[in-house]
Amino acid sequence: MKTELQAMFEKQFGKEQLTYYFSPGRINLIGEHTDYNGGHVFPSAISLGTYGVAAKRQDRKICLYSENFKETGTITFSLDTLEYEVKDKWANYPKGVIRYLIEAGANITTGLDILFYGTIPNGAGLSSSASIELLTAVILKDLFQLKNSMLDLVKIGKKVENEFIHVNSGIMDQFAIGMGKKDKAILLDCATLEYELVPVELGAYCIVIMNTNKRRELSDSKYNERRAECERALEQLQKELAISALGELDELTFEANKKLIDNEVLYRRARHAVTENQRTLQAKDALTKGDLVTFGKLLNASHTSLKEDYEVTGIELDTLVAAAQKQAGVLGARMTGAGFGGCSIALVKTQNAAEFIKKVGSEYQAQIGYSADFYTATIHEGAGILN
Repeated sequence: MKTELQAMFEKQFGKEQLTYYFSPGRINLIGEHTDYNGGHVFPSAISLGTYGVAAKRQDRKICLYSENFKETGTITFSLDTLEYEVKDKWANYPKGVIRYLIEAGANITTGLDILFYGTIPNGAGLSSSASIELLTAVILKDLFQLKNSMLDLVKIGKKVENEFIHVNSGIMDQFAIGMGKKDKAILLDCATLEYELVPVELGAYCIVIMNTNKRRELSDSKYNERRAECERALEQLQKELAISALGELDELTFEANKKLIDNEVLYRRARHAVTENQRTLQAKDALTKGDLVTFGKLLNASHTSLKEDYEVTGIELDTLVAAAQKQAGVLGARMTGAGFGGCSIALVKTQNAAEFIKKVGSEYQAQIGYSADFYTATIHEGAGILN
């Protein structure tokens, strides 16, 4: 891969003393729409991701090029003008990282040439934007010998999403990509940022990622609407309950106090946040014990809740998941990511994977009218220098 990356870089920027980097994408095994509700998530970094090649410049220009957006060409701006610009498109993610690192005191004194090459399908919901953010951050940390910890970089990535791109997202994506470890999932308490690395030992099974190929634009989705609905439900529960987040409730306490919520839609949104958080904790226990059957059942229950209570799936995701769940060798399947398109995952017996992909793909094509894509990705190390 380094040889190909070097050739790409030299074509755009000329020959330099280069350093190579990789930042993974992420899947969330379970725990969807729980992060901003003060609950737990259970993501892992994956082997699909974003490669970067970088070299310092002598001036203050930042020159960014992506092999995935060749038509855009090289996007250039100055260290002195780090403002969001619609015309800069995808380059606003690295631009925001540079800006907030400098605002945090980083001594970034010269410009950079950076080439990006991503293997994450655009709009698939596997966190290509957070992957680019953390890739940019580790490049800057390395080339300018910054003292920022990985957690500092994770928080800056989230700040870029929230304050530069104006997407009201949680910290899960950046945390999984920055803190990921090979063959481990991260049980993350989004309220405290306390986390636990949990072995993911799948034995005779593998995780198949199923891409609907319906592009999911997070900032244009109903994500912010769902978040606001949960906040309204929380406010109503707080009339009698001393809680600061829905994630603090177990199912019994929530059901015992459901009368406080005066709207059926708000009740269902909150019920998902509470039950999904409990499923996430149960999934951690199941994987710790190597109980893949229970883990698969939790995946199925998660999708049902996301479909019926949270209403963030849609016909494409539902078709993929329903087709997956009835195949031989499948223990469970669910949508992953924010929803409204993007990807789902299935826990499939490895020996059945080829037949699984063929049958699910055929059913999806017949019902939806265009094809889905399938990937088997391994659980990968977090963002860093490419060895």
